[in-house]
Amino acid sequence: MSHIVTQRSEADVKDTSDAIMFGSLKDRLDFYRKEIEYETTMLSNRTNAYLGAQSFLVIAYCSSMANINPQWGNIFSLVVSILLSVLGLITSLHAWSGIKAAYEIIDHWYLKQSNLLHGQPKMSDAYDDSPLFAKRESNERGYRDALKFSMRSPWIFSTLWILLGGFSGLIHFIAIKV
Repeated sequence: MSHIVTQRSEADVKDTSDAIMFGSLKDRLDFYRKEIEYETTMLSNRTNAYLGAQSFLVIAYCSSMANINPQWGNIFSLVVSILLSVLGLITSLHAWSGIKAAYEIIDHWYLKQSNLLHGQPKMSDAYDDSPLFAKRESNERGYRDALKFSMRSPWIFSTLWILLGGFSGLIHFIAIKV
């Protein structure tokens, strides 16, 4: 009996490499979940560090504005409060890039997980026909809602620093004119 020899397609090679890397669909799902957990932890750590720095800057700003030394208090509160506002704005802009990068990586892994769950019907249902993951957990909007705070906090603080810097400059220049 003769055999027809054909070239292997790219799909066959991909399936073989996936089978080597992931023993089963469950292993692949576990890998995706661990990556999502790791990146979410990284995002949480970045957000916590950012909020800690911002809280320190807000306290320092308030303390500088409360300076009532008659000799140098006005110039000190003007210079320091504006410098702190600029520093707060710069740290917010720098934090945004790191937070956005983590968000995009999480988005990538959620897309892979979603494709696996939707592409493999046996992965999306458990043996008792109840869903393995809640609809909110496996849809696109669910995890994005959970990440809104981390994504919005740099923009909220950027706006705050612009307003506080403007307020500080305004009240000091009004006081100088009077």
